Amino acid sequence: MRAKEKKYFRQKLLEKRAELISVVQKTEDYGRQVNTEAEGMDLADKASSSYTKEFMFSKSDGDRQLLQEVVDALRRLDDGDFGKCMNCEEEVERKRLEAVPWSPFCLSCQAKVEANR
Repeated sequence: MRAKEKKYFRQKLLEKRAELISVVQKTEDYGRQVNTEAEGMDLADKASSSYTKEFMFSKSDGDRQLLQEVVDALRRLDDGDFGKCMNCEEEVERKRLEAVPWSPFCLSCQAKVEANR
């Protein structure tokens, strides 16, 4: 992969990482805020608040996982492995990298991974 392409994908990954860090941090802040506000609530409000908090944390788990995938892609970029499928070691399709630059697999290997879930 050429230096210009690496720079382009690094920028995309850094932007996504910053976005995800912001989302995860806001969710954590919201959880702390709900805990402090829960003291003066009645039972129904506490239940509603608890449900909202659990929903936000479950969403945050997905964001955290995606954040880890982005961090892993940045590491692969630094190591010179970015753009190679981590399974078959073939080049990951350019269109796939454009759409999902943190993807560690080519389309056919990704299909195999999803079929085994």
